[in-house]
Amino acid sequence: MEWLNYHHLLYFWTVTREGGITKASKKLQLSPPTVSLQIRALEESLGEKLFERRHRSLVLTDFGSLVYRYADEIFTLGQELTDAVKDRPTHRPVRFFVGVAMVVPKLVAYTVLEPALRLPEPVEIICIEDKPERLLPKLASYSLDMVLADAPIGDMNIKAYNHLLGECGLTFFSHKDDAPRYRRSFPRSLDRAPMLLPTLGSAVRRALDTWFDQIDVRPQPVGQFDDSALLKVFGAEGCGVFAAPSVIESSVKQQYGVSVIGRTEEAKERFYAISVERKIKNVAAAAVTNAARTELFS
Repeated sequence: MEWLNYHHLLYFWTVTREGGITKASKKLQLSPPTVSLQIRALEESLGEKLFERRHRSLVLTDFGSLVYRYADEIFTLGQELTDAVKDRPTHRPVRFFVGVAMVVPKLVAYTVLEPALRLPEPVEIICIEDKPERLLPKLASYSLDMVLADAPIGDMNIKAYNHLLGECGLTFFSHKDDAPRYRRSFPRSLDRAPMLLPTLGSAVRRALDTWFDQIDVRPQPVGQFDDSALLKVFGAEGCGVFAAPSVIESSVKQQYGVSVIGRTEEAKERFYAISVERKIKNVAAAAVTNAARTELFS
């Protein structure tokens, strides 16, 4: 049997938690060259790089993220063992690693994921926000339990399964001072109106463009955004009209102080939970998918 050197793993874990070799060396009371040597030894034993350098900083590779996740479990369990034999209480939460595609509205992400925090056992949600093409390899390497996206997985040579959470129409918003003139003849009022849009290629952008073509309306794009929250901030400041899923209409109004100018069910936004399992078994992932289907999008 090939044994893992847990001292090397501890040094790697400490470097990641402390944010660098210098800080980890002080905590471990070892010299930086010694710690670096142990990290290289671990990389050689595992056969892949754990870190890469970016702008003079060490950043975990995808493989390093996977190893860190296991290392964190190992040393957290070790602390629990110590606590247990010393009759100290342990309250270790279930860790739920979720990737959230940047185009998914933050309010939708919160509403979808919040049911995990209502489970009887304590849950800790670890969210990573990025573009789907960067999140899905992390899912494939088991660094994530689930990816929340607005489109099913494409042709990426990754074995994963799409679980449709639901769909809804779109609500259009503007600054409250501009709302009356856009509301009067909606959706014709959107013709040549300043519009804040998701970036090209996103599922909701395709739905919007198709609907605009169908009703023969040509808005004037004044901004395109990967980040849905930033798009809404521009809208709240009066830079243009924007759309959001109708299921979060009241939350958008309350949080951003904007007004509704119209709605459509002809352009829809869909949301998916993507997992490596055909049938979701993770307790937290199952809770959020069930709640989305029976409550949010029912």
